[in-house]
Amino acid sequence: ALEAVEKFLQENPDIKIDGVLTFWEDDVLLTSRIADKFGLIGVPYKVAQNCRNKFLFRRFCEKNAIPCPRYVLIHSEKDLDAVIRQLTFPVVLKPVFGSSSAFVVKVEDKDELPGVYKYLKENVSPQIESALADGTGIFAEEYIDGDEIDIEMLVQNGKVKFSAVIDNYKISGEPFFMETAASIPSNLPEATEDELCEMAEEVLEKLGVQNGCIHFEAKSTKTGPMPLEVNLRMGGDEVFSAIKAVYNTDFIVNAAGIALGLYIPKVKKPEEPKKCIVAQYFQPEDSGILSKLWIDPELEKKDYLEELQIFKGIGDTILIPPQGFETLGWMTVSGNTHVDAQNNLNEALKSIRYEVVKFKPTSSIGKTTRKNHFSVASLGKAMTPRGAKIEKIRQFSLENQRNLHIGIACNIYSGQEGNEVEKDLMSVGKNIEKALLTRGYKVTFFDLNDAHGVFSQVPKSNVDFIFNVCERVNDSSLLEPHAAALFDVLQMPYTGSNPFTLALCIDKIRMKKLLHFHGIPTPRWDYAYEMDDEISDDLRFPLIVKPATTDNSIGITNESVVTDKKQLQTQLERVILDIKCPALVEEFIEGDEYDVSVLGNEEDDLRALPLMRTLFDKMPAGYWHILPYNAKWDLDPVYSNCVYTQRPPKNISKKLASLITELGIDTYNILGCHDYGRVEIRVDKDDNPYVLELNPNPSINRGDCVPGMAELAGMDYADFIEEIIRLAIKRYKNKPPYYHLQSSYL
Repeated sequence: ALEAVEKFLQENPDIKIDGVLTFWEDDVLLTSRIADKFGLIGVPYKVAQNCRNKFLFRRFCEKNAIPCPRYVLIHSEKDLDAVIRQLTFPVVLKPVFGSSSAFVVKVEDKDELPGVYKYLKENVSPQIESALADGTGIFAEEYIDGDEIDIEMLVQNGKVKFSAVIDNYKISGEPFFMETAASIPSNLPEATEDELCEMAEEVLEKLGVQNGCIHFEAKSTKTGPMPLEVNLRMGGDEVFSAIKAVYNTDFIVNAAGIALGLYIPKVKKPEEPKKCIVAQYFQPEDSGILSKLWIDPELEKKDYLEELQIFKGIGDTILIPPQGFETLGWMTVSGNTHVDAQNNLNEALKSIRYEVVKFKPTSSIGKTTRKNHFSVASLGKAMTPRGAKIEKIRQFSLENQRNLHIGIACNIYSGQEGNEVEKDLMSVGKNIEKALLTRGYKVTFFDLNDAHGVFSQVPKSNVDFIFNVCERVNDSSLLEPHAAALFDVLQMPYTGSNPFTLALCIDKIRMKKLLHFHGIPTPRWDYAYEMDDEISDDLRFPLIVKPATTDNSIGITNESVVTDKKQLQTQLERVILDIKCPALVEEFIEGDEYDVSVLGNEEDDLRALPLMRTLFDKMPAGYWHILPYNAKWDLDPVYSNCVYTQRPPKNISKKLASLITELGIDTYNILGCHDYGRVEIRVDKDDNPYVLELNPNPSINRGDCVPGMAELAGMDYADFIEEIIRLAIKRYKNKPPYYHLQSSYL
């Protein structure tokens, strides 16, 4: 940042920077560094360090005869013994560089101490409180009983030009400390207020704070005032508007004037304030999802309403201690007296209602039980916000589906000539993106060929839900299941099947074993992993030899169908030695092929779309009736001229159509498919059906089989894409996350 400022000044010699100012805790130290380097008005960096670092501030107070609690810096668990020996319980553990009372925890006795320390070590993170970017150290100090207050101050040339005391008269339930209400002016006796302001002025003088806008935190105790923190910026939230309303003093204008070196006259406060203001923070009792929020429109018309700020919307996560340190928002209300203001606040609160759905036992959040707050390890810092994505979907209203921010997980075509598969993969994602944009969704695209990038991008993005059509990772279809696994690990809800099903179906040998176990008719078969594995002599030629772990017909050619042992040996060598895959060997079924497209997850929404039939009766001599790689990707004109489809099939019996459909649904359920899938079935000359395979992640590009069949059922392409999202949301609502790991079929 310093280099950037220096470069800017060099490149713009006509521009002069007159001052530097921040209202953000995170940039207090940076602001001081800039002031030092460029000779601007501000708090010197060495002074700022003593304020920003709470441990250094305690040490400074101790050296300068300023009252402060006893304290111990904690480097590791070994230092907990020093806390027990040197301090009197209760004590408070807090981050050295914390802000907004985040991670400030009261510890009643030595038995609680290890658990609280472990909680802080596991959770203190700038991802939860950005001010911790300066450091995540922890220290302990003795708990000081008394009234907690803030003193807002303007200081210029070492003189206090303005100070006002604000009461923090409600603090959230211990052991955590989060302000829930405040009032200005203070209700403390005038003598107590004067004592507090004199103490604050003395601390600033000894620190060497000559200029600035100060948010000073202190306590009024039985033995007198005691400083807690010195924040070198204006107080947050309601402070600016409340000070302006009560004392007609603009802290932003005055802070800027001080930074610019403009003389600020001392503000003479009126003997009686213009009004009294109370502030109320909205904090739920439990972490969860905001499910209801109602604000009476008449509230805005009330004269006593000063300001209303709501930070959350329906469906948003609110994390309260110990999971997080958030509020729904806050409100300030005024009155002629404190009693009047409090009565107005009570009336105003009737105009705001909200409900937060507590995280359920089926969620990974809040699942553990505790003997006390910290007797069991809390959730990890990275787990909580992402687990909330699943919980948000679980609580989501389908009527608001188009408010979701959808991430599309797909593959970007890398540009190789002749790579038909990758071209198609990119086209799928782009067409889904277009369809969602036309329906008003916000969309972000993720390229799973850059898996490292996705792993970092998804958590940082604001996507609510992933539409997963990834078929390759690192240019390998074998890693397709890992994309879904990645989203499970990140606790990001997604469409389509789980990693277990995706992995099972890409392994045709294991899939066949499971279907055989459940009595699903498939062609008679055998397999080989090595060239010395024997193929059963009971199989009858012709046979078809397939790579057992590829998709998109990769490795399937017209020569894959063999009629004798010599051809069989040749194809086994091609698959095992050249393609380096296990080989699946099946009796070849000569007949029509049917595709059963299935949507849904449970009985009430599970349905098969119209069937598609592929016929081969116009194939010329020498061509087997199959769809090899060259046929699927239009590389051989013979197939485009001689293979044709019927959507839906013509001239087949209702009995056969029903049997094929039911076999398709059974296969879909046995293999644990989610949301949508396509089952391939062949019939022999006697109309006996045989399941060939299930594709749990079939291509759903415009014109492809599954969306094409959906169109026959009355859904256009965008309807079809939205239906998949709807089914996935419903699945997350009705089932616990990762329930696929407990499938009764598997």
